[in-house]
Amino acid sequence: MTRQPVPLYAPDLSRFARSVAAQIKGRDSLGHVECLNILARAAGFRNVQHLHAAAAARARLDAPPASPVTDHDLVERALRHFGPDGRFRHWPARRSQQVLCLWVLWSALPAGQALHERDLTARLAALQGFGDAALLRRDMIGLGLLARNASGTEYLRREQPPPPEARDLIGRIRARRKAGA
Repeated sequence: MTRQPVPLYAPDLSRFARSVAAQIKGRDSLGHVECLNILARAAGFRNVQHLHAAAAARARLDAPPASPVTDHDLVERALRHFGPDGRFRHWPARRSQQVLCLWVLWSALPAGQALHERDLTARLAALQGFGDAALLRRDMIGLGLLARNASGTEYLRREQPPPPEARDLIGRIRARRKAGA
């Protein structure tokens, strides 16, 4: 059985030593587990099992989050809706692919810059070839990718991290656009 190192932190070393000394006093002999329990209690734990459980919980909290898994098949299916020049050619039938395609359009919009409805329509027209900028605007607002003012005349890209599939698709479309330029 492999031994896992267990950190033992004593905020006050003097108090820790006094506690160990008091627990050992008057005992003729100590076993291995008894020594471990004395050390754990001196550090403020009930016993050595409590110390191990606390160390394991701390390790789980300190561990980096698991990287999200990218659905490469979904990215490939969404990629089919873009031409070799990186333009969005046609609206996908499946919602999951529609959302990914909208992330690509979102990434091409300027960050932190308010756009008039005409400007946004012109930018979307340059990025896609099926001519329905209103559909794209409405869907991007519905997904929270864009915000608009009360009168509906100005739009602003909402900054947020794209999901893993969208990051992958955005990178592939950018590569296509560079190759086509």
